[in-house]
Amino acid sequence: MTAQILRAEDRTPGPWKNGGGMTSEIAVHPRDAAAGDFVWRVSIADVASGGAFSAFPGVDRIITLVDGPGMTLTVDGVARQVDAPYEPFAFSGDAVTECRLLDGPIVDFNVMVRRSEMTARVRVVRAGASVRAAAGTCVLAIVLDGSAALGQADIRLGRLDAVLLSDGDGDSFTVDGVLAIVDLERLSGR
Repeated sequence: MTAQILRAEDRTPGPWKNGGGMTSEIAVHPRDAAAGDFVWRVSIADVASGGAFSAFPGVDRIITLVDGPGMTLTVDGVARQVDAPYEPFAFSGDAVTECRLLDGPIVDFNVMVRRSEMTARVRVVRAGASVRAAAGTCVLAIVLDGSAALGQADIRLGRLDAVLLSDGDGDSFTVDGVLAIVDLERLSGR
């Protein structure tokens, strides 16, 4: 399997679409796609204050709390407490979404896919596990806490390091912390 290692220290933070904060892009497809023309995008955000989320029409989103006390997301008028680390929460990028921080800054992990072309699923795996990436999909794995080792090459990944596996053969991870695995699958006929 072709593995592209994406080290945390190599990321350059950039502004949110709405200008209200900063994010660090982990990976995007197609490569170098802008905010309005990606097929999928995965990022980490440092959130220092609450406010409105940017609208992303036609996009499905999954957000996962990594650090901090959490937030309340109000999605199309329905409030949802997102305060448990490492529990993915999926919602529509079309929805009017507001964020209120519970008690200070947070770090979150974000997955966005254009729903007409892709689906995404986030699996969270904890220490002591040995897991296999799903074959037949594009897989991005990121260490949310601790470390992980990738496959037979024993490539070590530290906190917030990621790996993109793109040719669908599957690979295994040994987890010494918390690993998020994102399965990205093209819709048939795309």
